[in-house]
Amino acid sequence: MNRLMENMGLGLLRQIDPEKAHGLALKALNMGLAPRPGPVTSARLKTTLAGLQLPNPIGLAAGFDKNAEAIGPLSMSGFGFLEVGAATPLPQPGNPKPRLFRLAEDKAAINRFGFNNDGMEIIRERLIATSTDIPVGINLGANKTSPDRAADFAKVMQHLGADVDFATVNVSSPNTEKLRDLQGADALKALLEGVMQVRGSTPVFLKIAPDLSDGELADVAQVAEATGVAAIIATNTTLDRTGLQSRHGEEPGGLSGQPLFEKSTRVLARLSTLTDVPLIGVGGVASGAQAYAKIRAGASAVQLYTGMVFGGLSLAARIADEVDSLLAKDGFASVSEACGSDFERWL
Repeated sequence: MNRLMENMGLGLLRQIDPEKAHGLALKALNMGLAPRPGPVTSARLKTTLAGLQLPNPIGLAAGFDKNAEAIGPLSMSGFGFLEVGAATPLPQPGNPKPRLFRLAEDKAAINRFGFNNDGMEIIRERLIATSTDIPVGINLGANKTSPDRAADFAKVMQHLGADVDFATVNVSSPNTEKLRDLQGADALKALLEGVMQVRGSTPVFLKIAPDLSDGELADVAQVAEATGVAAIIATNTTLDRTGLQSRHGEEPGGLSGQPLFEKSTRVLARLSTLTDVPLIGVGGVASGAQAYAKIRAGASAVQLYTGMVFGGLSLAARIADEVDSLLAKDGFASVSEACGSDFERWL
């Protein structure tokens, strides 16, 4: 599918409810109506993250394929790795609709899904039924009505850990009441220790919010190192609404897309000064230049999601090619060589 056809399709999708458009995008993937260039790679783009071999450092962020329904076609869409979910122990419908808002003027989105998913049993069946040539991870979540949310994370880890290449502890979604309270040092340490006890050999990542203070960020870095977290994903969506132009700007939920780029990249760079744990940069990645900026700010890899709302399903492949060219232009032989080479600019 060429860019002209893709842009026409994007134009049509923008005319309908964003959650329905999201569902149609997943159907298009499974029907073979999206580009399938395979994992884009080169000697420069190949990299290692937490022991995982990646053909390129461009990953799919959690939330796009919540229920592991399109792993096969997504693995052929140019990405170097995928993260699906979030998965909770029991299926749950999430928050009432509407719960996804497209902020076209801001190249952004606000969601308050609330971990809507089919539950770990069904998601496990889909993971087992799909094989890929790139690493696939699961985002761990907790049920909204759970009396022990920390235990939910360990339960999903134990159930799905053997079927994925990594698992992410997600305590940074703003859409489940009091979930972000688990980012406090003591609560986070206890939660991570519970997950680590049942992880087997599966690497565990930690996804953090962009709205943490410097002190909270230092606590997170210390806890991540102490518990053996393999990577930190910086960052999830933000509650900040500074500078938005869209009429949906005041909707409750997590803001993603272009307004998050600078904020999340600054958190990433600060975190790179606090820990040697590998970092994954997320937030506002919609071009090769933005992915490359996050790598130079301290990211070993990046993830994207909202960028595809405006850039289409071919975006990952285009970004990977652009990053390859930028690495070559600046004389870097690898992603790891470029990682952190410009972090001071963001402090």
